[in-house]
Amino acid sequence: MADALLKSGSNRSAVRAVCLSVSGVNHSTDELRVLNWLREIFPTHVKLYVQNDAVAALSSGTMGKLHGCVLIAGTGTIAFGFTEDGRQARAAGAGPVLGDWGSGYGIAAQALTAIVRAYDGRGPVTILSSNILQTLGLSSPDELIGWTYADPSWARIAALVPVVVSCAEAGDRVAHEILQDSVEELALSVKAVVQRLGLCGEDGKASFPLVMVGGVLEANKRWDIGKEVVNHISKSYPGVLPIHPKVEPAVGAALLGWNFLMTESHKEACKR
Repeated sequence: MADALLKSGSNRSAVRAVCLSVSGVNHSTDELRVLNWLREIFPTHVKLYVQNDAVAALSSGTMGKLHGCVLIAGTGTIAFGFTEDGRQARAAGAGPVLGDWGSGYGIAAQALTAIVRAYDGRGPVTILSSNILQTLGLSSPDELIGWTYADPSWARIAALVPVVVSCAEAGDRVAHEILQDSVEELALSVKAVVQRLGLCGEDGKASFPLVMVGGVLEANKRWDIGKEVVNHISKSYPGVLPIHPKVEPAVGAALLGWNFLMTESHKEACKR
């Protein structure tokens, strides 16, 4: 934030509002912790807003309007939705330990498991074995265990998703099933949010925006996960309108800050 202000030739006193959208803000206590930290940085006249990072991602596709659903599928995954009257709901986003199925980590972890199973004789043979071992510079599936636990960071494992996609495109059944499972899980997350909020209307056919963000959904190949997810969702909710944002989530957060500020200013003006 300091760097952005410096480059814009501005300073903290000139700021009217700050919207910080970060992962890990899942409860009012999380929000309060971040707000207290921000209050130490900015003058008292600055309006402060804290949201989950998924909210900024949604805003980046709707240009600041909080309505519809966002699906993020990168290293992790989450679906988050808003109604026009302010109700909200989320699904997934609990991290890999609690099952971020459909995420980059989930896809790659399933692929690594498939390699071990094939090597043990507990699962079908798959070209994932040779392709991933070659990518990692390993000579045997035995070495996967050491590689995995030497640095079990989620992003490091999720980086193997393009290899899984390539294997599926080459006709590998195991890789295909892993991607198909991810499509179903991602679609389930969105459908859970849509159903809880009634974004599809009473007849299930009302239109609603679905903002799609994250590397897993941006694979513009023959095996297009994002496209498959939309196809899956549209069977239940034909009104789904997929949006791939043209701006970064940071711009979405700035738009949110502006909209929140304008809404507050309008309410205060009406009270006078």
